[in-house]
Amino acid sequence: MLLGSLLVLLLLGTAGTASAHAALESTDPADGSVLKSAPRTVTLTFSESVALLDDSFRVYDPDNRRVRTSSAHHAKDAGDTASVTLPAKLGTGTYTVAWRVVSADSHPVSGAFTFSIGKPSATTTPIATAPTEDPLTASLYDIARYFAYIAAALLIGTATFVALCRPPNPSVLNKPILMGWWTLLAATVVLLILRAPYEAGTGLATAFEPSAIPKTLTSRPGLALAARVLLIAATAFFLLRLRGRERFGRVALGTGAVLAVGLALTWASAEHASAGIQVPVAMTSAVLHLLAMSVWLGGLTALLTVLYRSPDLDAAPVARFSRLAFASVTVLVVTGVYQSWRGLGSWNALTGTSYGRILLVKLGAVVLLLAVAGWSRQWTGRMVGADVRLRVPELVRAGAATGADGAVTVSTGAGDDGDGDGEGASNPGDGSQEQDRGDGSQNRYPGDGSQDRYRRGLRRSVLFEVGVGVVVLVITTLLTNTLPGRAAADAQQTATPAGIPAASVTIVPFRVGNAGGKVQITLDPGRVGLNSVEAVVYGPDGGFATVPELRLSFTLAAQKIGPLDADVKDEGGYWGTNSLNLPIAGTWTMKVTVRTTDVDQVSVSRQVRIVR
Repeated sequence: MLLGSLLVLLLLGTAGTASAHAALESTDPADGSVLKSAPRTVTLTFSESVALLDDSFRVYDPDNRRVRTSSAHHAKDAGDTASVTLPAKLGTGTYTVAWRVVSADSHPVSGAFTFSIGKPSATTTPIATAPTEDPLTASLYDIARYFAYIAAALLIGTATFVALCRPPNPSVLNKPILMGWWTLLAATVVLLILRAPYEAGTGLATAFEPSAIPKTLTSRPGLALAARVLLIAATAFFLLRLRGRERFGRVALGTGAVLAVGLALTWASAEHASAGIQVPVAMTSAVLHLLAMSVWLGGLTALLTVLYRSPDLDAAPVARFSRLAFASVTVLVVTGVYQSWRGLGSWNALTGTSYGRILLVKLGAVVLLLAVAGWSRQWTGRMVGADVRLRVPELVRAGAATGADGAVTVSTGAGDDGDGDGEGASNPGDGSQEQDRGDGSQNRYPGDGSQDRYRRGLRRSVLFEVGVGVVVLVITTLLTNTLPGRAAADAQQTATPAGIPAASVTIVPFRVGNAGGKVQITLDPGRVGLNSVEAVVYGPDGGFATVPELRLSFTLAAQKIGPLDADVKDEGGYWGTNSLNLPIAGTWTMKVTVRTTDVDQVSVSRQVRIVR
């Protein structure tokens, strides 16, 4: 519950439109090109495989009438392309192509570009291009994805803790397991219902059209979600069969492992690991990474629960989880390094792309998390040591083995609970060793109360560890929604160069509460096609100012294009990008959103003239 609550609060404060992983690498005809004769096809090439929609292409003639085309298909059966066949005869002038596809990581991607036949022409009549994003649909879908991650960690991690760490009172973990199961089921059903409008960029009403669910079930993300529902149902049957057991045989453990791997595969098979280079290795790494994350963070939540709700908890389950957590961290580090290399592609992308910079932040958070985990391991070692010291006299009094020379021989290791793992069982005393702790419960450990002190210290360190783990999970979700450095570099290398430099400068004043300032935005060259953006924020005194977030979007309302997100990044002193594509000349509405604090932001719109 703690893991879920903290993560939801953090995610709701940072949720936004996801940045898809499929980057447009080239178009044929090229954006802004002038052709001598009409092309027979329009083909787009992406950085990874994409899925096509019924309305993936909309082509408009110089009079802004929609051109009848064939159905969208993959060119030469290449999954990373999208193509459409044009009519045999096209007139002279400028044609607009609006497109929308779904990237391999399940995010929709859209855009628009133009080409001309014979010579360019004006395109000013209103047109209906590809649908824009519906904010409510996109937000609800993203929130459901976050809850699914939370629930998977809680369900898998808590169940693993019960099966492998064997706490003395596993019934206290029934509620977290049920909460994880129900949350995962609800989130998956919501994702399945919202999948069709999310891909199409339409409102919630289209989710209930008769064709929505059947259409979703023909796509890879839809099939993965359907498989997840079936696996969740099988998990419920499995958990009911094992209800009340305190020990689990190999068949039960094996079945649970298969179900956990199956659930993890429903993420890996529909996200970025399923496309690009080294797909089998990438999918294996993604599955292991998700399982290790679940075992660690979900297990921490389970450990925190039993530390608070099981006063008779001894050191043995804690020691078992300590070893399990160490193995999980090892898997996380190995798979994380591989996934980072696969996503970055080069050292320059580590600092030169948004993906790389977020990855650096995650690396710092992971280092802090490992430091806190080391602190927890120290408290665990103290609990184990105190348990051994307190149990030795008990074992002696109970009749330890006596050697031939009359010496008493006892084990000074971690104890043995009879299962061959070298870990101590619960103190088998007859009650004479218990002391009243003054809070209505009994202290099972005599002496100076060191065990209680160590338990309190471990509770604090685990609570801190869960908090830092939540931050790492938040950063991870942001990272999965960011264009990988490898794809960004490929797209930049193949991007059409900008035209004749003729920068357009716009000053946008803003005020938030009693504070104000202005943003100076430079579009270079300020013409149709690819533009670079540089936004500098000034404070009320006219000096440079820093803000936590700045967003720019462009909408051509007359032709129903946009909003197109400029996706500006903090470049240290200014916000900028080199990949803003404005496909049509006209008066665009530029919306500037400035966030000055965690809770204060303001949006201001200005008109910007884009010429051919």
